[in-house]
Amino acid sequence: MNNMILASSSSVHGSGYLVYLHEALKELFSGSKQVLFIPYARPGGVSYDTYTSRVVKGLQFLNVEVRGLHQFSNPVKALEEAESVFVGGGNTFVLVDALHKQGLFPVLKSKIEAGMPYLGTSAGSNICGVTMQTTNDMPIVKPQSFETLQCLPFNINAHFIPTDSQSTHQGETRETRIKEYHVFHDTPVCGLQEGSWLRLKNKEIVLKGDLPAYVFEAKSPVSQWKPETVFQSNEGV
Repeated sequence: MNNMILASSSSVHGSGYLVYLHEALKELFSGSKQVLFIPYARPGGVSYDTYTSRVVKGLQFLNVEVRGLHQFSNPVKALEEAESVFVGGGNTFVLVDALHKQGLFPVLKSKIEAGMPYLGTSAGSNICGVTMQTTNDMPIVKPQSFETLQCLPFNINAHFIPTDSQSTHQGETRETRIKEYHVFHDTPVCGLQEGSWLRLKNKEIVLKGDLPAYVFEAKSPVSQWKPETVFQSNEGV
């Protein structure tokens, strides 16, 4: 009974924070008066208060109350009572570490499965896969586990950049890194480009935005997932 938007990024080039998602967010949060924001990923190392203030401003168009989870003395209880949740981007290792330490993964998963509206951007989308092991982020902390919410039958690689055959860059491409992952793991990976998002409603998953997603499966050629393609979450990618 999922009701989720999982976006590759919080903004796109030339646009403000969350602006490209406005119409989608109006639909997602249509029944909500409050949004609980989880700021633990801390992009650039910003404080929880600074990050939450950014989100308050970014969601003003919805006319909802936004509070940061760090503002509550009992985070588990606050999450249990939340109408809707937004998990922002930043460093996925930092986010996963904090969620495990506070025992928040089970209650968050339970709330999502009960139909609570959920918005994830970047790291907040990464944690909805089977594991967080295909993030691009530096491992600046060590989580107790790489396991995450498993709302998807695959992992996400947010901010995915397709390989450019004309590029003179000699470092690893995203495709190279995902292939390295598949030497050891069989979980499919969805390379989600900036400006794209996944809309999950009940058991359906739909790719939104103007760009295709790139689908990587172990021992198989890379394929593309076209916008507006619908499939059931129990079918894989």
